[in-house]
Amino acid sequence: MSDLNSKVSLALAKVIDPELRRPITELGMVGEITGAEDSFTVTIKLTVSHCPQADYLETASKNALAESFSKDSFEVLMSVMTKEELAQLKLKLRDGKEPKSNPFTEGTATKVFLIGSGKGGVGKSSITVNVAVELAKQGYEVGVIDADIFGFSIPGQLGTSDRPTRLDDMILPPVAHGVRVISIGMFLAGNEPVAWRGPMLHKAVEQFLTEVHWGNLDFLLIDMPPGTGDVAISVGQLLPTAKTIVVTTPQQAAATVAQRSGTAGLKTGQEIFGVIENMSYLAQPDGTKLELFGSGGGELVVKSLSERTGTTIPLIGKIPLSLALREGSDLGKPVVLNHPEEPASIELKAIAQMLIDSKLPATARTLKVTLT
Repeated sequence: MSDLNSKVSLALAKVIDPELRRPITELGMVGEITGAEDSFTVTIKLTVSHCPQADYLETASKNALAESFSKDSFEVLMSVMTKEELAQLKLKLRDGKEPKSNPFTEGTATKVFLIGSGKGGVGKSSITVNVAVELAKQGYEVGVIDADIFGFSIPGQLGTSDRPTRLDDMILPPVAHGVRVISIGMFLAGNEPVAWRGPMLHKAVEQFLTEVHWGNLDFLLIDMPPGTGDVAISVGQLLPTAKTIVVTTPQQAAATVAQRSGTAGLKTGQEIFGVIENMSYLAQPDGTKLELFGSGGGELVVKSLSERTGTTIPLIGKIPLSLALREGSDLGKPVVLNHPEEPASIELKAIAQMLIDSKLPATARTLKVTLT
């Protein structure tokens, strides 16, 4: 490799593809380099012609080169990979795995959590988003699947309207706040409803796992639909090492329904990681707590699930009512980023830490080593 090629490659190694989260030099996206150091051209090869990150990659490449060369000494040309080059890239991304294989079966080093509830409206999606963002903020590789096919809301709560990029039979998920995310809402026009029967629901969940390129995730969080229907059964079958987190509110009625959600996971082999009580109270100016929705729901679910499993199921969080949390969910600005001092943020960050401290299932024997 010539001195010019080496210097250009070194500069462009700083450019990270937003979807694949790896340097473009590792992905074969840097093409021909011609000329001399005082006047040269370099070609950047996009994976597909309609790549949504084309403008970003062009600008980032120019900025990276400008740190090592005079701004007037180079020209960046944008091109597209050939079919053969794209095939080589997909082979590299799969890391030897078969196409359309589920990377989260037994032996995975990814911690998988199913965040569910017996009924809707208890805040499981807001919890999923904020815990995921907090994990990403701490430097972990995190993915989120919006498995609530009929009531999808994760893209909006993460503040992204980006659509996935298709590389033939491989889907690249958008990244928001450092989190890779996939949702059926990303494939629909506007606020179009989904009216599917069981087999189509199973197929959608399966595609989210097998066709999406997740990379080497530390955590995969699944925002489950309420109840114990088709999607819950499919997810349970497809993710044998997952752990369940049950979300409830303090209301006795909500707690009773939440118990069913936790019990359903047991039937497909999922261990219950813990229970979260959301909307626990409203903090008052004098420091007291106003329990708008009653009290004891979380403790009731913990007691019931502990008795059914014969193990001690912990109450891993009691999240207070929070205007900042609600506004952040509506605006796509997670509260753990924008208001980290909020009591709700502190509780959500503590929950994220519990996930970090948790152990992999006994069946997950892959050893992950980080070289420094």
